[in-house]
Amino acid sequence: GAADLAKMRAALSGLGLGDVQLQEFGGPTDVLIRVAQQPGGEQAQQVAINKVREALGSEVDYRRVEVVGPRVSSELLAKSTIGLGLAIFGILIYLWFRFEWQFSLGAMIANVHDLVLTIGYMSLTQIDFDLSSIAALLTILGYSLNDTVVIYDRIREMLRRYKRMSMPDLLNISVNSTLSRSIITHVTVTLALLALLLFGGHAIHSFVATMIFGVVLVGTYTSVFIAAPILIYLGVGTTRMEAEEGTGKERASTARP
Repeated sequence: GAADLAKMRAALSGLGLGDVQLQEFGGPTDVLIRVAQQPGGEQAQQVAINKVREALGSEVDYRRVEVVGPRVSSELLAKSTIGLGLAIFGILIYLWFRFEWQFSLGAMIANVHDLVLTIGYMSLTQIDFDLSSIAALLTILGYSLNDTVVIYDRIREMLRRYKRMSMPDLLNISVNSTLSRSIITHVTVTLALLALLLFGGHAIHSFVATMIFGVVLVGTYTSVFIAAPILIYLGVGTTRMEAEEGTGKERASTARP
C-alpha cells in the first residue's frame, strides 16, 4: 500500500541524525529519504544508513542509496551559478530588443539585487542550497522581471505621450498607475505561499521560505524603488529632451525674419 510518511517521520525523528526529510518520489509507494551529512566521514554516513534501516524495519525495500559529498555539492553550486547567469543574460538581451539598453541594464541590476539579498537570507537562515533553492531563485527572477516589465512598458507609453514632462514626474505617474496591479499580484502570491508554508509540510519549507522572502519582501519594492528610479541615472529621457530643445531652437531660428 501507500507509504505512511507521518509514521516513517516519527520513527526517524528520534535517531539523532539531524534534519531528516521524507517525500513521495514518483508514486505513493516510493519515498525519498534525505539525511543530513554526519560528522566523521564515510563510516559515520554508513552508521546513519544502518540506523535508518533498523528504524524502518526489514519490510522496506531500499532500491538505491547515495551519498552526496562536497564534490557533488560544488558541482551543483557551479552549475547553478552558470544557470542563473545565463538566465540574467537572457533577460538582458530580451529587454534590450524590446525596450532600450537603459531599461535592460536597469532590470538586470534589479534582478541581481533580488538574487544577492535572497542568497544572503538563505545563508543567514542556513537553508540548504539544493534543487528546490535553485527553483525558488529562478521563480523569484521571473516574478521580479514580470513586475519590472509592466512598469517599464507603462514608462515607455508615457514617454511617447508626454514628451515635455520631466523624467521624475513621468516615472511617478507610471509607477502610481501600475501600483494597484503590483499590490494585487503580490498579495495573491503571498496568500498562496502562506498556505503552502502552513500546510505544505517540511519537504517544501525551504522553497516556500525562500519564495516569501524573495517575492514578497524583496521583489515588492525592487521594481518600484530600484528598477524605475535607476532609469534617471541611466539617462532615459535625456536624449528626448535634448532633441525637443534642439527642435524648438530650429523652429525659433526659422521663424526669425
